[in-house]
Amino acid sequence: MISITVTALVFGVIFLAELPDKTALAGLVLGTRYRASYVFTGVAAAFLLHVVLAVAAGSVLTLLPQQIVHALTGVLFLGGAAVLLLKKGEEEEEIRRPADQSFWKVAGTGFTLILVAEFGDLTQIMTANLAARYNSPLSVGLGAVLGLWAVAGIGILGGKALMRKVPLRLITRIAAVLMLTLGVWSLWEAIAG
Repeated sequence: MISITVTALVFGVIFLAELPDKTALAGLVLGTRYRASYVFTGVAAAFLLHVVLAVAAGSVLTLLPQQIVHALTGVLFLGGAAVLLLKKGEEEEEIRRPADQSFWKVAGTGFTLILVAEFGDLTQIMTANLAARYNSPLSVGLGAVLGLWAVAGIGILGGKALMRKVPLRLITRIAAVLMLTLGVWSLWEAIAG
């Protein structure tokens, strides 16, 4: 069963955490060079694979006693908040340009770039934490995929305009505050439970 509340929460947290990420910037760069639909297809497929892996890892954590899961996810959320608050601005990475603009070349470039760049990324770790925290794999998976796809779409279609209107620092701070809140809440449940 899918929980709309959990899906919405996960969407918001993942969306805000992914906006300042290097992969959003990579999608923006690819989107300026190639057909947007081709880029999005490859990027979306890579994000889907990452979410499936993260939700599976988080679901394994649910086999542990609840207090341990709450304590572990609390610490990881606090660590994620610290990473967001302490990281420096990321620069655009060099992206290999495919020899032609065919669907498979462009989608393959987007897929490969995101697949490699996102392994062990903050949003993948957060997705695993959220899957462990809420024990609702479909809700967490759906929220995470939609959040990542939304950021990819924004990045591919018009990320430059958004970044001119909303300071990246503000987006990062909002994501960090959300993670801090989830971390403190999880630790409170571990202690009180």
